[in-house]
Amino acid sequence: MSELPAYAEVHLGPQGRVVIPASLRRSLGLEAGDILIARLEAGRLVLEKQETIKHRLKARFSHIPKDISLANDLLAERREEAKKEFSE
Repeated sequence: MSELPAYAEVHLGPQGRVVIPASLRRSLGLEAGDILIARLEAGRLVLEKQETIKHRLKARFSHIPKDISLANDLLAERREEAKKEFSE
């Protein structure tokens, strides 16, 4: 990726459409047809490519051994909590 421009002014068009300036699209490697995920973060609108989010999540959980299932661990925790609630 080339160096990102410091800023770019965009205008909100009809039906809430925003055009991402070409310089930003090039810097971010965005192409027509890319899927972007929009989210609010501290009062800001953040747009990210799906692939970027997937890579970040994979990196965040890469330290967990492949034979451990976080979903199964969570389910086991919830079942234990439910047992405690019903036995009280």
